[in-house]
Amino acid sequence: MSYFRHAIDAMTGYVPGEQPKPGTKIIKLNTNENPYPPSPDALNILRTLDSEWLRRYPDPFAREFCAAVSEALGVPTDWIIVGNGSDDVLNVLVRACAEGRDRKVVYPMPTYVLYRTLAAMQPAEVVEVPYPQDFTLPIDELVAANGAITFIASPNSPSGHSVPLDDLRTLARQVAGIVAIDEAYVDFAESSALPLVQEFENVIVLRTLSKGYSLAGLRMGFAVANPQLLTGLFKVKDSYNIDAIATLVGAAAMRDQAYKNACAEKVKISRAKLTVDLKNLGFTVLDSQGNFVLATPPEGNAEQLYLGLKERGILVRYFKQPGLDNKLRISVGTDEQNQTLIEALVSLLK
Repeated sequence: MSYFRHAIDAMTGYVPGEQPKPGTKIIKLNTNENPYPPSPDALNILRTLDSEWLRRYPDPFAREFCAAVSEALGVPTDWIIVGNGSDDVLNVLVRACAEGRDRKVVYPMPTYVLYRTLAAMQPAEVVEVPYPQDFTLPIDELVAANGAITFIASPNSPSGHSVPLDDLRTLARQVAGIVAIDEAYVDFAESSALPLVQEFENVIVLRTLSKGYSLAGLRMGFAVANPQLLTGLFKVKDSYNIDAIATLVGAAAMRDQAYKNACAEKVKISRAKLTVDLKNLGFTVLDSQGNFVLATPPEGNAEQLYLGLKERGILVRYFKQPGLDNKLRISVGTDEQNQTLIEALVSLLK
């Protein structure tokens, strides 16, 4: 007999992007980290660390952080749930709402494959609805799938496109289950779906501090939704899922919106230049609202270029799956890092 449930034996685990050892001289453009440091205010919290923060259990609801989110986004504190990264909140959602064939997990593809992994762990049936070539939201097919949860990443990874607010509104109006809008990359986008949580009780918007706030190593995320929806999620989350240091560092970062916005603006400017430079090399590049671009090489030899870049100390993301195996997802680095990437590609393309 196996040690594990049948669902665990049968599933494929999520494979994160490669993480080199600290100190390794690598240009890391594969996991969409922000190339700029966190807010100085957040770093000052670490410098004034009080041992009492470690001796005692943390606030189970991370209320200091919720207050900072409330100030920054203008939402009531009781509309916020905090997680150990937004992945933690995704996990809580699936555990609380999805089950078997009757309570399905639905999402358009290609998108963040952790949705599939979390559903397989439950287990819950998954319906993956293909995006059309122009990445318009397939609303009718998503509604027909009748999910207990319908995940929409906007901006989406790996495509980088944002879903128009009216399309999300139409979807929320027509589905009976929860619409979970994953806004991990919203700090680099032109719009947000946050207003929909006020309009629809079944909408939850998820955010992370990993991207826009340069705190991927801290593991801090949150979601905003009607308190009626959050009631069930609070029953499922771990008692102390956010540590005391993350609560205070995250709160400081959240309150420093000016710094975050300045870094995000630099990323957007670099994203535009990187897109032009790749197109000048013959790549097809989708317009992106994230801190990355999805690029198709002129010869479609994405895996070969991925390996060649890796040999030169540059990591990008390659997905060996249908529809993506001729593309590279490239995180936006500093201008110097992006220039090194372009020079390496020029050499490889020759």
